[in-house]
Amino acid sequence: MLEGTSPVLRREGSRKAPDLSDYNAHLLTFLHKAALPIWLENSLQIKQAGGMQRGKNDTVDAQRIAEYAYRFRDQIRLWEPPRQIIQQLSFLSAVRQRLIQAYKLLDGPLTEQQSFVSASLQKKLLATSKKSLAALKEEQKAIDTQIDGLIKADNHLKELFNLMVSVPGIGPATATEILVTTNEMKAITDPKKMACHAGVAPFEYRSGTSIRGKTRVSHQARKRLKSLFHLGAMSAIRAKGELQDYYLRKVAEGKNKMLVLNAVRNKLIHRIYAVVSRGEKYNKNYISSLA
Repeated sequence: MLEGTSPVLRREGSRKAPDLSDYNAHLLTFLHKAALPIWLENSLQIKQAGGMQRGKNDTVDAQRIAEYAYRFRDQIRLWEPPRQIIQQLSFLSAVRQRLIQAYKLLDGPLTEQQSFVSASLQKKLLATSKKSLAALKEEQKAIDTQIDGLIKADNHLKELFNLMVSVPGIGPATATEILVTTNEMKAITDPKKMACHAGVAPFEYRSGTSIRGKTRVSHQARKRLKSLFHLGAMSAIRAKGELQDYYLRKVAEGKNKMLVLNAVRNKLIHRIYAVVSRGEKYNKNYISSLA
């Protein structure tokens, strides 16, 4: 559907930031090469902006997209493709994740069944899968090497990457995913927006004195990023330091463990954006000039 000269693309079930690994990659590439301005929008955003809707077909969908584009034309955000190196990182990161999933899919049942399978049978099953598991690990290491090489070859990415991994709890996989998701920290420049995007920011549902359930995070998040921040938070609270002290103090006060852990995720996000903004690596002894 064309609104004026700008194609407005709706991405089905889009819960993550646009990237060229999606099914619409070929169309985006074609339109960009044709020098057409592109407005890439979240399908859920278009649906919710239309209010209560009944019925659905291609004709109705096209009309609703056109109406959305016209109503919000003053808020148009033209899409620009990320640099080639970011596209490469996106593809490699996706392959790495699939390798990890394949490893878990094969290794998980073997680990779970050892308590009720005879030792001899378990030994045979492990022997059968040993080569496949080792191959998956080797392929993952090869992908990690390629990702590391790409980042080190680009001065700007290398600088951003080194700043991010200086934050305790943030590892190479998380830093790489952030670079891809934010398009080198250009697409999402606010830590609060990143917290929303990663499903870390809690939202309250209240109307007057009526409260609908507990304050909770949104399910409309980039699940891969949320998972990585969760692992980072778990790593941070296991190591001696400010975040471990914070976690233990809040739990001792009776706070829900998952709520406190989510607060730690939020702190990690704000620290990442702080070091990138200052252009300085994380310093655990840093004291604000306002203190």
